[in-house]
Amino acid sequence: MKEKSILEMRNITKTFPGVKALQGVDFTLCAGEIHALMGENGAGKSTLIKVLTGVYGKDGGEIYLKGIDGAVTIRSPQEAQKLGISTVYQEITLCPNLSVAENMYIGRGEGQLQNWKKMNRDADQILRSLDVPAQATQQLGSCSLAVQQMVAIARAVDMDCKVLILDEPTSSLDEQEVAKLFGLMRDLKARGVGIIFVTHFLDQVYEVCDKITVLRDGQLVGEYEIKDLPRVKLVSKMLGKELDDMSDIRSEEKEYEVKEGEVPVYEAEGLQSNSGIRPFNFYIKKGEVNGFTGLLGSGRSECVRAIFGADHVVSGSVKMKGKPVKITKPIDAMKNGIAYLPEDRKRDGIIGDLSVRDNIILALQVLKGFFKPFTRAEANKFADEYIKLLEIKTASADTPIKSLSGGNQQKVILARWLLTHPEYLILDEPTRGIDVGTKVDIQKLVLKLASEGMSVTFISSETDEMLRTCSRLVVMRDGKMVGELTGDQLTQSGIMNAIAGGEADE
Repeated sequence: MKEKSILEMRNITKTFPGVKALQGVDFTLCAGEIHALMGENGAGKSTLIKVLTGVYGKDGGEIYLKGIDGAVTIRSPQEAQKLGISTVYQEITLCPNLSVAENMYIGRGEGQLQNWKKMNRDADQILRSLDVPAQATQQLGSCSLAVQQMVAIARAVDMDCKVLILDEPTSSLDEQEVAKLFGLMRDLKARGVGIIFVTHFLDQVYEVCDKITVLRDGQLVGEYEIKDLPRVKLVSKMLGKELDDMSDIRSEEKEYEVKEGEVPVYEAEGLQSNSGIRPFNFYIKKGEVNGFTGLLGSGRSECVRAIFGADHVVSGSVKMKGKPVKITKPIDAMKNGIAYLPEDRKRDGIIGDLSVRDNIILALQVLKGFFKPFTRAEANKFADEYIKLLEIKTASADTPIKSLSGGNQQKVILARWLLTHPEYLILDEPTRGIDVGTKVDIQKLVLKLASEGMSVTFISSETDEMLRTCSRLVVMRDGKMVGELTGDQLTQSGIMNAIAGGEADE
């Protein structure tokens, strides 16, 4: 091993049925280094991490760790932890029914009865030191998604790790929480911990990382010092092609021409659910792309869940194309031509053990009724059409959706709703945790659908993505609509000012 290396992975290969996930990949991590692992979904990042942590067995190659003679064999995550390798995955893998402290120490006892007071006291001390807003004794499920993520990180940090793997740890964190995490990462770096950082936020890579390793289609593209790899070059290496100016995607599609006197496709007045948002008014025109923006917890997702009837609606009236309708549950929304891609695809979207085909036809089958099942030929026709249309990377339509990368799972859920031919499509964080290339594909698709007359509400934590796709933005703060931006107001500074001082004019 090299003098400063604490981890070396050499010529790692891994094959799944029909897919070469890793083909002779090398990766080196040094002590006191924050090293970004980059690539599109399906590039092999998660597979490489799962080989390193013993979730998957490798088909070939060697893994070397500082202080251990010869190559190591890691057969399970528990073995990885004993070797000083801790991981925080993109999807939180803790137990929401247990307390915060129990989640931090689960699986780490030696079989003896737990000293509950000491465990809670130690957990509280760690949480305070990391400034995590949670108590050791509270149930983890009562914490927000962001706090649960921070508890997962606190658990990993407390294991005295030499190698810390952070797989999309910032997806659910707001700016302040990201800043806290970066402070913690820099502190661990100063102590000599090596950190593997997987993210799709390019700004974060350039803010906190020292090196970048790029994978593409299961192969190593290269390892680079951060100073030697400008963003444009990084994106082109990830995609294997030069990236067009993403800000120009809007100009590729003609905007839908609203006919004179055309009423909104959807219109709500005084709509309120049991999720804590205040009553709101909202409309969307045919062929319009609008969006909800605001900080984490502002009420963006709660608004669209109320529109779709996913949360219990307690007040308000709704019209579809000028006619009153009653939408109190998702099936009502679906029958009225509304489709909804939820924020949390793992919890609310995919059905992991079902095939890609079954996941695609699910919503249309619900509308048709389960006592009138599609024939195998019909199901195959629908699946093949949308696998081709959305360029879903899968070995076949029979492949379980849980075997696909995150970006391809997202495309399957999008296919599910497009198959119902909705008039109004709601997309909540459709590009979270997926690669740059797929993000552009989804943004282009949204604008194409709108040009053909579909109404789309688009929600994203990335304001530049909202600016590229939306012609009107509703600004949310503390569960309340505090502004609306159109035309020249649609700028980064316009959004920030509205979020910061949205009630100033009241």
